[in-house]
Amino acid sequence: MVVGVGCAAVAALLSCFLVVLPLRCAGQTDLKSPQDIQVYVVNTNFTLRWNYTGNYTNVTFSAEMSDTNEKNQETEWKELPGCQNVNRTECDFSSAVTKYYDEHKVRIRAERGEELSPWSTIFTMTPYFIAQIGPPGVELQSTNGVIKIKVSPPEANQVRKMWIADLRFKYILVIWENSSNPEVRSQSIFPTDTIDDLAPDTTYCLKVQATLPFEFQEGLFSPIRCIKTTCKVNDLLCATNVRILALNMKFHLHWNNQYKQHVSYNVQYLRGYQKTIPGDYSTEWRSVPGCENITDTQCNFSSIISTTPGFYYLRVQAMSEYNKSCLSNEVKVDPLRTNEIGPPDIKVDISDVSLHIQISPPGGSECEVMRDHYDLSYRILYWKNSSNNEKEVKMKEIKQTIATVSDLTLSTLYCVKVQAFSEVYNKSGDYSKEECIKTPGGKSLSLIILATFVTALIAVLLVATPLVFGLYQIYNKIKYFFFPSCQPPLNIEGFGGQVFSSLYLSTTDEPIENCSIIEAITEEVNQIDFKDYKHSKQSSRDSGTYSNDSDTSGSKASEETLEKEIV
Repeated sequence: MVVGVGCAAVAALLSCFLVVLPLRCAGQTDLKSPQDIQVYVVNTNFTLRWNYTGNYTNVTFSAEMSDTNEKNQETEWKELPGCQNVNRTECDFSSAVTKYYDEHKVRIRAERGEELSPWSTIFTMTPYFIAQIGPPGVELQSTNGVIKIKVSPPEANQVRKMWIADLRFKYILVIWENSSNPEVRSQSIFPTDTIDDLAPDTTYCLKVQATLPFEFQEGLFSPIRCIKTTCKVNDLLCATNVRILALNMKFHLHWNNQYKQHVSYNVQYLRGYQKTIPGDYSTEWRSVPGCENITDTQCNFSSIISTTPGFYYLRVQAMSEYNKSCLSNEVKVDPLRTNEIGPPDIKVDISDVSLHIQISPPGGSECEVMRDHYDLSYRILYWKNSSNNEKEVKMKEIKQTIATVSDLTLSTLYCVKVQAFSEVYNKSGDYSKEECIKTPGGKSLSLIILATFVTALIAVLLVATPLVFGLYQIYNKIKYFFFPSCQPPLNIEGFGGQVFSSLYLSTTDEPIENCSIIEAITEEVNQIDFKDYKHSKQSSRDSGTYSNDSDTSGSKASEETLEKEIV
């Protein structure tokens, strides 16, 4: 009885457990969440892909997407069209995205009947930044040994576009010969272009890729297309070997003539940007001024080159006397890259042990384009020009047009040459002509200075001595004429001052006439009779002026002296 009751209780508990179990497990499942969520965008085509490691039996997947609410930053999830109840691990939701620069969030879960897996991790994206450029459209035409190609942008026929600026696309062509061991080559092409340098009657395969170089984006290649070339007709009228020679922004086009009869040429040009525009640009070619209906095989087209960045295409149209014409191959001209830099002109001077170098930019002062667009620098090479074959060449780089080289050796011959170059365009010109100059010697310079000083001093003395002597003579003449000397002749000096003064007036009475009176008296004394002289002397004493004996004795002595002088 007890056993029966126990069994009944166990049965009741089991029945309760079986009844309660479905209620307790409702909303729970063993389904796993999808993993590795990725969104692939090609142009405006959106594909959601994921991985699933659970049991695939009767499992489907549904996704939701939300846009970030800028007002309250709340996430509002919505069902993602094209990605509901799909039984694959990818879905297309291109129609659900219209804002390519906004941020979007995507999540996905697995479903099986009423069972639902947890949501996967959230994938956040901004379509424009993860989008890939699609393949462009390609049209081919084979004619006269070349292949003409026309490329259309990746979204040419679509209403909704990820890439709005079609003109920014650059196209890369990959082409190879359809053979067992092809040589693949790659080159840039324009939307409408010509592929030449191909073997005639040969099948070539190619594909084209659109790129955005400034955004470092490369697109998908177009499907491979193959086409066979034709044989090229060799028209002798056409100009061949068209080439460009450019130096210091002076541009010349040269070509060869195969035609033996009369032919004239017309040089045409096309601005490079016009080739980047999809469509036919054949009507945009223009004639180069001064190069119309010429018979020469060269033309100066510098007049069309402007200082603004850009490139050009040139071709030569040959015309026969029978109005037949033929166009040459096109050549590309990128002025600042095609142009060659010429040698500069230099002028070298020296002072003591320093070289002074003055540089004239290539092209001369009138060539402003060279200075304004190349931002030239200069490389100076200088060395000792000695008998020793081993030359130690030194280099100095400057950006100015004036340079000084110091620390040179005295009495040494130095040579200099200069080269202009542009770092931006990685171009270097030719070197200038060598200019040589010798530094002065230390001792010889001192001797030269000393010799110069001595020579100058001697010259001054040679000029100054005659001049001083002449001035001195003139001074004596003037002094003698206006201030003559007052000394009496020698034959009168013997009379003595006292006797002479007693015969004539004192010098204080007539100072100016004294000299001339002496000359007159000298003449009279020579003629006077000594007796008359006594008589006059006696008369003087009788006048009573001097009456003492001492005067008499003095007068006698004077008479004797005078008599001796006369004798």
